[in-house]
Amino acid sequence: MRRNQLGLTLTGLIVGAIVLVLGALLAMKVVPPYMEFFSAKKLITQIANEGKSTVHEIRRSFDLKSSVDDVTTVKSSDLEITKEGAEVVISFAYRKEIPLFGNAGLYLDFAADSKGRERAP
Repeated sequence: MRRNQLGLTLTGLIVGAIVLVLGALLAMKVVPPYMEFFSAKKLITQIANEGKSTVHEIRRSFDLKSSVDDVTTVKSSDLEITKEGAEVVISFAYRKEIPLFGNAGLYLDFAADSKGRERAP
């Protein structure tokens, strides 16, 4: 009675390792822009809830808080500040380009407002 051997070949091991490494490299390039987006979204929600009355105060508060939270992609000049009734709504939209290798890259579009809506830019 002969049994076939079961297991992983060297070729399968190498291919699996390459796929795992490429996935890890992609994750290391994609995760930081998402973390920065969520930090910026949290900031505009906090600032809108503080009750600042003028556009200048809102932009100044964003500049101060973004330097602490290391939000560098969104500047205070990128904020769109409007009023819906008595409520201040702060929003932003931007595109982040991530170079992968050679001439290949990845575009990530981000947009959010202080009411918690994520929208298509």
